[in-house]
Amino acid sequence: MSDQNAPGASAAPSGPGSTSGFRPAAVAAVPLATIGESIGVVVPGAAGSVPVTGISLNSRTVQPGDLYVALPGASRHGADFVSQAVEAGAAAVLTDDAGARLLAFSHDIAVPVLLAEEPRSLVGGLSALIYQSRPEGAQAPALFGVTGTNGKTTTTYFINALLQALGQKTGLIGTIEILAGGAPIPSLLTTPESTDVHALLALMRERGLDAASMEVSSHAVSFHRVDGVVFDVAGFTNLTQDHLDLHGSMDEYFQTKAQLFTAERARRAVVTVDDDWGVTLAATAGIPVTTLATHGAGGAAGSPAAADWTVTDPAPRGLGTDFTLRHRGGTELRVHTGLPGSFNVANAALATVMVLTGGHDAAAVQAALDAGDPFTVAVPGRMQLVSTAPAAVVDFAHNPDALARALEAVRSPEPGSRVIIVFGATGQRDQSKRPAMGAIAARLADTVIVSDDDPHDEDAAAIRADVMAGAVEAKEHEDLSCSILEVFPRDAAIRKAVELAGPADTILVAGRGHEVWQEVKGVNLALDDRVELRSALTARGFTVLEDQRIES
Repeated sequence: MSDQNAPGASAAPSGPGSTSGFRPAAVAAVPLATIGESIGVVVPGAAGSVPVTGISLNSRTVQPGDLYVALPGASRHGADFVSQAVEAGAAAVLTDDAGARLLAFSHDIAVPVLLAEEPRSLVGGLSALIYQSRPEGAQAPALFGVTGTNGKTTTTYFINALLQALGQKTGLIGTIEILAGGAPIPSLLTTPESTDVHALLALMRERGLDAASMEVSSHAVSFHRVDGVVFDVAGFTNLTQDHLDLHGSMDEYFQTKAQLFTAERARRAVVTVDDDWGVTLAATAGIPVTTLATHGAGGAAGSPAAADWTVTDPAPRGLGTDFTLRHRGGTELRVHTGLPGSFNVANAALATVMVLTGGHDAAAVQAALDAGDPFTVAVPGRMQLVSTAPAAVVDFAHNPDALARALEAVRSPEPGSRVIIVFGATGQRDQSKRPAMGAIAARLADTVIVSDDDPHDEDAAAIRADVMAGAVEAKEHEDLSCSILEVFPRDAAIRKAVELAGPADTILVAGRGHEVWQEVKGVNLALDDRVELRSALTARGFTVLEDQRIES
């Protein structure tokens, strides 16, 4: 599911990814008076002794002893669901003026109600207080946070795999799944709500984990989902056009990302300086920064000095790449990633430098890289190989830069090999991306099949028309030789791509990656690109891969 749900939707849809598995087994009760004091609210009389053992923004995830935070949502206010929260055992309610008016008008509430001007901005700190997720002076997992437009998921998987190769017991919070020392929990958001983030960090501490890596989206910063969290190392991948429907401009988008690189949110940083945004961030961050250049020794144009770490000597091996990671002081590490594309070299380099910055010895990291091959981990829906003849790949690329990088990565050097792409654009998101992505597909693919992504509440045909317009204009004005088709629904488009492919060709199904539901007019339809692609290939007699580990 996309990371752009309305902030504060207190009765968000239930389903896979329920937060019931996020909480630690034991939480010491916090008196309501202590909670009130922490946010500047006086709790009178006996109400001050009410014990609070949890916190929730969703009436359907409330557990006995919770503080229920009733916030305005996309269409309803959380105060409309206070009765359900109290029935579920909520010990107290925190809301705003609008919520208090609703409660006064509609409900006779038998639990204390606290009032704050902007309660959403208080939730992170309250969650940290209630769950004691990272208490001062106590042992807690080392925390690695990764932000940027593209590469967050793969980089966190790489960090997780490298830490495991170093013998660490690890956790993971991200777009695909949550790992907290137990069974994987499917994710609903790139970064969960702050109530869940702090509960998860407390659970990881309770289970004795050594380290955890987390994706940090711009939505997470804007909507206060990582408030109260201080990362030991924050990493930056890149910044390209995306989410302008939320941020309005690239500069505002950058400023939101940059908030992670302050003393309030992180202790140290690793910044990739392959673009001007990275160079600017490295120069302006309010914490110690280690810089990384993956495209040449000096980083992006205009970089005043050589980066601290530089990727050199990349050489293809299998589907992946061998490369050297060189520090300006002379230290070198030999690194391999089994995932295709120069962007995965950048992801692997960033993961390595973040782990080093987290305090791990270079010799130990080299031994782990040699013995464990951690960057050949299969990342679900990220350049995930389904077959080799034809090469069939599923990827999450859903913005112009990611789509271009993915298409360049899958292009075979074999004469006569064609690239066939199936993709679309997401509804209710930045519309300016649509024609740009169509044009990129026309320039870099031989056959372009435009289909549906997640239309949400938009008209799917109108979305496809925007993408088609960009593809057709590029073909006509630039005299391109590609063929352009519009095929829907998406499973039919995938079957068409397989029908057109020969054994030497490459099929790229882009945009949805690991997702297993397609949202159309508020209805979730079962759709997994990997399943559809595997089925279509099998039906045509092609061999599909059983082992999802990337071979190299």
